[in-house]
Amino acid sequence: VRLQVQNVEKPLYRGTFHCFQTIIKQESAFGLYKGIGSPMMGLTFINALVFGVQGNTLRALGKDTPLNQFLAGSAAGAIQCIICCPMELAKTRMQLQGTGEYKLKMKNYKNSLDCLIKIYRKEGLRGINRGMVSTFIRETPSFGFYFLTYDCMTRYLGCEAEDSYVIPKLLFSGGMSGIVSWLSTYPVDVIKSRLQADGVGGVTQYKGILDCVRKSYHEEGWRVFTRGLTSTLLRAFPVNAATFATVTVFLMYMRSEDNLRECEPGPVIQQPSSL
Repeated sequence: VRLQVQNVEKPLYRGTFHCFQTIIKQESAFGLYKGIGSPMMGLTFINALVFGVQGNTLRALGKDTPLNQFLAGSAAGAIQCIICCPMELAKTRMQLQGTGEYKLKMKNYKNSLDCLIKIYRKEGLRGINRGMVSTFIRETPSFGFYFLTYDCMTRYLGCEAEDSYVIPKLLFSGGMSGIVSWLSTYPVDVIKSRLQADGVGGVTQYKGILDCVRKSYHEEGWRVFTRGLTSTLLRAFPVNAATFATVTVFLMYMRSEDNLRECEPGPVIQQPSSL
């Protein structure tokens, strides 16, 4: 977020690692965890919603095909925007608060919940949902590629429950799914961050998505749409590796428990991605 929204005329950070070092130096290690309250509150519900919607949509579509995997993932991505957008708005505002300050001189928001309450009081529901359209444009195809990539990777690697290397395979498949997912719509994420950060200093720069795209490109060229990509990919692999592996192994375990209770013969699971 810091890299995506920094002023090109007076840049604070030269790149991912310089940003990382500068935050620790100026704001201590706790500066790296600004805005953590918002993901902690929202990610549990988001992941439950995403995997629940994706699984039920896939079952409703009938056949487990690559196209249906993409459609089911896209449906899940679209629905979770309801929670994702306000969550990321609070996270963005909290992460930008007190940039470069060890001790905050002026604290606008006490925490993520306080941030959302104050935005609501000032701007109403429209303010809480700032960046909703760009979030929808980002999340819908992104989650389609997310689940499609995972399905293809697990099939290619042959992830079976009896395989002794199933965990590393699931971790790798999940990590690669996260990377493909972010690469597919990353420029939209830059625009979303800029729109949600707009007005933090009291000055509004952008009228909407197209205006943000036009002004950003005019001022910085096409490179603006790859701002912060390195840090995003470094985060995407371990986070999504852990997410997908945890969900798949948990469902494997629960299904094996059900099979034992019902005394049903046969393999526990054919394809973890089709859960």
